[in-house]
Amino acid sequence: MTAQHIAADADIAPVAALIADPTRAAILTALLDGRALAAGELAGLAGVSAATASAHLARLLEGRLVDVVRQGRHRYYRLAGHEVAEVLEVLARISGRPAVRSLRQSRQARLLEEARTCYDHLAGRAGVELFDHLRQGGYYDGPGLTPSGEQLVASLGVDLERVRGSRRRFATECLDWTERRAHLGGALGAALTGALFARGWVRRGALPRAVTVTDEGREGLASLFARKELTSLTPVT
Repeated sequence: MTAQHIAADADIAPVAALIADPTRAAILTALLDGRALAAGELAGLAGVSAATASAHLARLLEGRLVDVVRQGRHRYYRLAGHEVAEVLEVLARISGRPAVRSLRQSRQARLLEEARTCYDHLAGRAGVELFDHLRQGGYYDGPGLTPSGEQLVASLGVDLERVRGSRRRFATECLDWTERRAHLGGALGAALTGALFARGWVRRGALPRAVTVTDEGREGLASLFARKELTSLTPVT
């Protein structure tokens, strides 16, 4: 029988091979909080030497999965864009969960489940609950905001005209890999999360990607949605 070759729309094998290496996967995962990190920081997070991290970063740069930001003599690395983050999140959803072998790992897992950034938008239990309130309150309908939703996000300081002018999709329902329900993604999700950071309603934690909803944030969101309590926004202790 003659071998049949399937025509491919895109050559995904080289990209898949780059992500498949455990060290490069760890580096990419560390960059999922949207911040640019130095090679030394990434080496520590991946558990490898600086030289090894630099070699892997060179390959990721060549494969256009990361970008480099130069500040004087310093170089910082970040994901090449939200598309890369989306691929990593999808892989996380279909992958097995690593075994928890210590109390520290257990607490770290709980922090990420509670509230984290999915590149540049809020994820975890906090992100899912925020999106639930937007939908249940009649602020979000299908692919966009209702008139009351536009007023609500504008009151938080979101420039909707600028968000709509982005090349990125306005709003997406991003399936959360820990909650298995959707949180808000896209340009709107990023802008809304940025507004929460600017107000001090959420802040970054010591653990990469983990964020904490502040007391002011819980009170502000409860007032915003006319709820007495947002239980899922209670910080992990």
